[in-house]
Amino acid sequence: MFLEPNSQNIVEVYTALVGIVTPRPIAWVTTISQSGIVNLAPFSFFNAFGANPPVVVFSPTITRKGTKKDTLRNLEALGEFVVHSSVASLAEKVNLTSMEVPPDISEVKLAGLHTVPSLKVKPPRIAEAPTAFECKVLQIVPVGNGPISANLVIGEIVAMHIADSILDEAGRVDPHKLQTVARLGQDYWCRTTDLFEQKRQ
Repeated sequence: MFLEPNSQNIVEVYTALVGIVTPRPIAWVTTISQSGIVNLAPFSFFNAFGANPPVVVFSPTITRKGTKKDTLRNLEALGEFVVHSSVASLAEKVNLTSMEVPPDISEVKLAGLHTVPSLKVKPPRIAEAPTAFECKVLQIVPVGNGPISANLVIGEIVAMHIADSILDEAGRVDPHKLQTVARLGQDYWCRTTDLFEQKRQ
């Protein structure tokens, strides 16, 4: 197979891209609208981007209909968000919150979840999630035009919440306890349970 993105159907390009770039960690992001509605949505174009200052990046893409997602509109208006780890015990709820619903409906209530106030930003945290990064937007970089085009959100972490239950005896995050999930191609997901160690060279 050979694909040349400039002359290919964008859905075919997207399908190949997300099928190959795997596993993709999932940012489970809360934002808040100007009318106070808490939005919760997962994004698998996501990663850590630096530690000094601590930075995360994710991309709320333009929908296939060519419209902005609630998350992007909220970020443009307020410039604050919270990123939670997507873990195996909450995978069904993470998936449920990917549903497209009207802006005046909160996915938090839809998924039967609860929020707790954040300390440094306005959007609340998800009470059930074992980790939460409170973030302020440094920059939003639109990349491309039209359906599925990217909006690179660069956010600085201003507060971290980490449940003691996922720490090891040395106080570090234990991947056996955290058990994140990630996206693959098509409708496939994976769990971080098949672990192996290699000492860094």
